[in-house]
Amino acid sequence: MDDSVRQHIFSYHEIYEFVDKQGDLKIQDIIKPTVSLRFMPSVSFTPKTYDCEYTYWYRIRLKKSAVVSHENWVLEFYDQTIDHIDMYVELSPGQFKQYRLGAGLGFSNRAFHHKNITFLIDKSLPGDRVYYFAIRSEQPAAVMIVLKNLTWFIQYGLREYILLGALYGMILIFCLYNFLLFFALRQKQYIYYILYNLSIGIYEICSNGIAYQYFWPNSPRWNEIAYGIALYSAATFALFFTRSFLHLKTKAPLLDKLIIGTIVLRSIFFLACLLVDKHLFVYKVIEIVPILLALLSGVYVWRKGYHPARFFVAGYSFILIGFLIRLIKRVIVINLPFGPANFYSLSFCLLVEMLFVSFAISDNVRILKRKKEKAQKRIILELQHKHTLKDDLNRQLEIKVQDRTREVVEKSAIIEKKNQELMEQAQEISRMNALLQMDNAVLHTNIEEVTQARVMSKEVNFDEFSRIYPDNNACFKFLAHLKWENGFKCLKCGHETAFNGHTPYSKRCASCDYDESVTTNTIFHKTKIPINKAFYLVYLLYSTQGKISSYKLSEVLEIRQATCWSYSAKILKVMDERKKELRNAGEKGWSRLVLE
Repeated sequence: MDDSVRQHIFSYHEIYEFVDKQGDLKIQDIIKPTVSLRFMPSVSFTPKTYDCEYTYWYRIRLKKSAVVSHENWVLEFYDQTIDHIDMYVELSPGQFKQYRLGAGLGFSNRAFHHKNITFLIDKSLPGDRVYYFAIRSEQPAAVMIVLKNLTWFIQYGLREYILLGALYGMILIFCLYNFLLFFALRQKQYIYYILYNLSIGIYEICSNGIAYQYFWPNSPRWNEIAYGIALYSAATFALFFTRSFLHLKTKAPLLDKLIIGTIVLRSIFFLACLLVDKHLFVYKVIEIVPILLALLSGVYVWRKGYHPARFFVAGYSFILIGFLIRLIKRVIVINLPFGPANFYSLSFCLLVEMLFVSFAISDNVRILKRKKEKAQKRIILELQHKHTLKDDLNRQLEIKVQDRTREVVEKSAIIEKKNQELMEQAQEISRMNALLQMDNAVLHTNIEEVTQARVMSKEVNFDEFSRIYPDNNACFKFLAHLKWENGFKCLKCGHETAFNGHTPYSKRCASCDYDESVTTNTIFHKTKIPINKAFYLVYLLYSTQGKISSYKLSEVLEIRQATCWSYSAKILKVMDERKKELRNAGEKGWSRLVLE
């Protein structure tokens, strides 16, 4: 700890590591010679943890400068995703004090409210000190331990927060830009890209620890999976945007189906991560599939002549580069020295991708604008051509109208003369028609009276009977005349005032609201055969005094013999009961038979 050095990153042989595969060793076991000798110096710049079931032990040694230090010092872990860090500080030989750190604890438990995990060193302890760290993490983690003096820690932290704020601000600007494009063009691809940018922003604040610090500081469990949800959302909306922006449904149907299948499989994997095993979220390497698929779709559509795809391909090429750098850092064991270029490589590449895709969107808008201008010019030329044709046609029509007007004027005089003659003839015809109508009305009335008389005097066949009673309305009208020729009287209350009822020719009592149908209290009440045939059946039985057979009735009326027999039996019974009334009733015998 030298005041002339602002920070020091522990790397290679400065940090010793040991893997406890059973995870049951304590600090007193670790410091035993048999175990202590098993600590090996790191062979990489940054040690990494890979298996969440193991406990990874690390050992570092801090030496004090010969000159008295006036600075305070902190140990900082750059990887904010480490869940559990048990830190042991050597107080004296064989005596250690334990501190609990990590993302698995609530953010309020931290000594410094900073996105990284930090520990303030007690510089009052004399001599050199050994520090042990027992690390367990749900996802692979880079164990980058940095010694910083407090002044530099604050300066560096402020700069980092400002840069991160600029990054998130640019993401929001891209979202706002596409939001305005959506309102201008009303294309759903811009909504997909807005949601993609927001998902990337959420993933970045989850990965950088900003979300845990400011949004859910007391929810470590949620913090473990939030990045996975954001990553799934980003991949899904990126593929939806790819389909819509590159018009894959028409330009590359096979790639479109492949993207839909990828979205379905990625959704199944996401549900497995969320509901079955949350450790599956660590397999972020699968995101290379949607990246490559989007890049391949862009190259294919670009080669087919869709020029905005060139910016799309450039943007996703940067994403692929950033992803490969992150993959090398996380998965492949290689000595990569620390620096902002590789630490924030993916964030930088995502930002460049947003920039290039914005260029692609702008190029697409420019092409749409050019097409619109061409269409407008074509419409203007067509309108001018149509206007010229219209003028020519109007001139021709004016000439023809003048010629035609002369002909019409000449012929109108002839027509007027003919019309005068026709009007005189029409007046004569109208007078004769009026006389004929009067004669017809008288004749029609006489025919109806004669026909009804013949009906009652037993001289008609069914065809003639059907002409006077052709349908239900005619029959109902006749029944209404029979029932209420002497006035209405309610069957319920005896009131004599009524209105039209709900059914044809029925009466509704004005006092009790009883609705009396026209067939009530008649021999036709609840009949199951057509009313005009029932009329004729009653007429035949009445006119023959019941001597006509059911077979004859069935033949005449075209009704089943059994129905004719059943209905005629009912009529004959009534006739038998009223034979005294019917004997000398004459024409009134019909009404006395029909009405009950």
